[in-house]
Amino acid sequence: MSTTSTGSTRQPLFGLEIDALTMDEVLARCDEALVTRDRLLVGVVNAAKVVNLHKDPILRESLLEADVLLADGQSVVWASRVLRHPLPERVAGIDLFEGLLSRADVHGHSVYLLGARPDVLAALVTEITSRFPGLRIAGSRDGYFTPDEAQDVAADIAASGADMLFLGMVSPKKETFLAAHGDALGVPVLHGVGGSFDVLAGVTRRAPRAWQRLGMEWAYRLVQEPGRLWRRYLTTNTVYLWLTLCELVRPTPVYRRSAEHGGTHG
Repeated sequence: MSTTSTGSTRQPLFGLEIDALTMDEVLARCDEALVTRDRLLVGVVNAAKVVNLHKDPILRESLLEADVLLADGQSVVWASRVLRHPLPERVAGIDLFEGLLSRADVHGHSVYLLGARPDVLAALVTEITSRFPGLRIAGSRDGYFTPDEAQDVAADIAASGADMLFLGMVSPKKETFLAAHGDALGVPVLHGVGGSFDVLAGVTRRAPRAWQRLGMEWAYRLVQEPGRLWRRYLTTNTVYLWLTLCELVRPTPVYRRSAEHGGTHG
């Protein structure tokens, strides 16, 4: 277990150092960043990312770049206990997203929304402004922009003066965008929320709380889209279990950032 400069502990798991923080502690870190205007890039880890990070250098580097790295999946929390590097709780990306929106509502912070289809983004803006009337929408942009347009998107975010940036974009487009432009955005809190835009916009349904507590959100999604997802989940879950067993026998050395964004073992 290692300790960061801010005093929080990090647990070595699957070659990553994951912050052992509760939701309240993460929100407090975000509050601090909003006061100091220092960057706080939030990264999240689930079973699929654990499986892919070893072979995907862009994904791996994006996780290493994060200022706070959290267990988004309940399976990661369970593995941390089996591997004797326990994390206190799951901090789901979508729950953190809603928590930060609630903070923005109370304190009048501004947010920028980047990602999803134009119609989903429009529904999301409507939903957020209705549920959280105290926050300000500094700007929004759908996720369907070309690499040539990325610079203009980054410039718009920087000019917006947003306090928080939420990216509802798929990997590796999100990671590529942040790697190229993240330092120039001037946004204190940056959080990649994946498919959370679709959920809050009402396009897709999230698993009920009982399924979430059992770590079965993947199964709920599988029930909704069995034809598209069964092979992916079968492969991912099997490999994840195998990697966890391998960690018991021989833990993966912690990855370190590399100048070439490839990531190396420490």
